[in-house]
Amino acid sequence: MALITFTKRGIYCKQGDFYVDPWWPVDYAVTTHGHSDHVRFGNKHYLCHTLTKPIIKRRISEDLNVETLNYGESIVRNGVNISFYPAGHIIGSAQVRLEYKGEICVISGDYKIEDDGISDVFEPVKCHSFVSESTFGLPVYKWQKQDVVFDKIKNWVGDNINQQKTSILIAYSLGKAQRLIKNLAGDVPIYVHNSIANLNEVIIKSGVNLPETIRITPDITKDELQKGIVIVPPAMRDSRWIKTLSHPVTGICSGWMQVRAHRRWQSADAGFALSDHADWPGLMEAIKATEAEKVYVTHGFTAAFSRFLNDSGIEAEEVMTKFGQEDDEENKVDMDATEDRNVETINQSV
Repeated sequence: MALITFTKRGIYCKQGDFYVDPWWPVDYAVTTHGHSDHVRFGNKHYLCHTLTKPIIKRRISEDLNVETLNYGESIVRNGVNISFYPAGHIIGSAQVRLEYKGEICVISGDYKIEDDGISDVFEPVKCHSFVSESTFGLPVYKWQKQDVVFDKIKNWVGDNINQQKTSILIAYSLGKAQRLIKNLAGDVPIYVHNSIANLNEVIIKSGVNLPETIRITPDITKDELQKGIVIVPPAMRDSRWIKTLSHPVTGICSGWMQVRAHRRWQSADAGFALSDHADWPGLMEAIKATEAEKVYVTHGFTAAFSRFLNDSGIEAEEVMTKFGQEDDEENKVDMDATEDRNVETINQSV
């Protein structure tokens, strides 16, 4: 009997009677990380990594019933051994390793193999079956080293300051924002939107070392913002507030910027191909390292990537999920907007 099945509620382990990243409320949810397309409101019980607990409580509800594990720790539920291993996606992201009567299955959630300097580095786990995302599962998606990308961002910011322009980076409140802060801190002040500042607070309280940032409030002047870096979530991209700043220029930080003609970003002033997902070579490297006999492909270019794996001699199956190819760029926007109930507060105060 297979250790997991794919149901309308999500990935289900019948032997353990639990779901991994369910899309609809269930009794017992094993959660890979805190992004809104992987953790939902309404589950009776959550199991997640220790660093993910304060994140999901902040983003969803303080009343959640949450149990935690550190990487390498395990619990047994109805005979199924459940353990977590680093996914390298964002702070607290975990691959879920399931073992039952000698069969091992790993559900990766979202992952990347490059060390981003703030998340625990991806650790391949040998298994019989592996559930892999494929957000960027096409050969065109091959990332430059992040040091190269951050140098480009720093040069862009420096040029903007010299030209008295305000540098605004568009990045998700959870994950991308902290990665930018960690790697850009030092030369100029970093100003962040409320949703980012709120998450930074809980992340720092959890023991993660984040550089100091400044929460954007109405008393911060436009001249101050112009001399620094401003980071806001996608929900703020077309806000009235940005238009009021001194010569604002926007830079989109997204893997989709690898293909600059991507329709959603045509109006951006700059684009930086920075992703918290594995690129094509990274996906292949991770999958081969697991030595899995069967790969289930989800979240992204599922048809093309599963076909390539099969042609390469790796048995693969496409799995349709609630969230598809563009989940990284669309669905998390809703979480950014809802977690800061007054996303337009800054607009009205400036």
